[in-house]
Amino acid sequence: MNAGMNFTPNFSPNFTVAQDPRWAAVVARDPKADGAFFYAVATTGVYCRPSCAARRAKPENVKFYETAAAAENAGFRPCKRCKPEQGSRTAQRAATVTRACRIIEDSEDVPSLAALAERVGLSASHFHRLFKDVTGLTPKDYAAARREDRLRRGLRPGASVTTAIFDAGYNAGSRFYEKSNAVLGMTPRAYRAGGINTTIQFALGKASLGTVLVAQSGKGICAILIGDNAQDLTRDLKKRFARADLVAGDSAFARIVARVVAFVDAPRKGLDLPLDVRGTAFQKRVWKALRKIPAGKTASYTDVAKRIGAPGAVRAVASACAANSLAVAIPCHRVLRNDGGLAGYRWGVARKRALLKKETPKG
Repeated sequence: MNAGMNFTPNFSPNFTVAQDPRWAAVVARDPKADGAFFYAVATTGVYCRPSCAARRAKPENVKFYETAAAAENAGFRPCKRCKPEQGSRTAQRAATVTRACRIIEDSEDVPSLAALAERVGLSASHFHRLFKDVTGLTPKDYAAARREDRLRRGLRPGASVTTAIFDAGYNAGSRFYEKSNAVLGMTPRAYRAGGINTTIQFALGKASLGTVLVAQSGKGICAILIGDNAQDLTRDLKKRFARADLVAGDSAFARIVARVVAFVDAPRKGLDLPLDVRGTAFQKRVWKALRKIPAGKTASYTDVAKRIGAPGAVRAVASACAANSLAVAIPCHRVLRNDGGLAGYRWGVARKRALLKKETPKG
């Protein structure tokens, strides 16, 4: 039963089907009611899900059942149009995408969109929309993410870099090396060795919101962490970049830290420094969307999910916000609940409120 819907029946002897809240869902063909109940039509002997697009029955001929089994035990047969015995549409959609994911994972080469769609029995355009809606990624992005994951697992200490690259599904080693920094954050050999040749320098500063830890790789700022305790922030950094060689920043880096601290205290001014953004393909899409929210403006998690073309991935958007390691620079503090509430914030709701206040135009 769909726990999110409330369709409590009224057993008053004078209560008609037309007055039942379940009937309103049938009239509206509300897909959110699917799984919460089923309705059967006495004149046709058929039972349906609430969202069925079949011609609407007269309410006096309708009976409601909590389960498909109950409707069948009462002598009704499943509708051939909405196929209520096959489970909710949400479950069917998830099963289709799960099947496609398994095909991608079991394939040596990345299957084409047309081939994947044919395997799951859908048109290419419909399959592409469905996959992106359920996962938040295109099939191509998902395949790339899985390939990168196979590569990381293959680059164990002592393993052949070339073998790992080809085993992961990359057809040309030269092409992979061109973008290895974007995939691994370092060269394949450095990754295989545990990142010992990758240096990240860091330092701590003090802002009005608390202690700020700033870290920088060879590509740019890779972490801006805010908290109350310098030791906790340092442990957090070590956990996030366990493979890297963390060193204290030099005097030149101290000037960069000062710029970042000033930015945290006055986020409306922006931060004109290169960033080293590390995350999954989905996280990077979410973070890119967050950076497009202007200072002084906010968006809901639902808004962000829609902006990245994945309206069903609201929870995944929230998780991506929580995984952000570049506080303020990637402004997850500008994302609110649908009701305008502040919700959670990795560095504390009080800091989130303070940041939004700093960004609100005065006067």
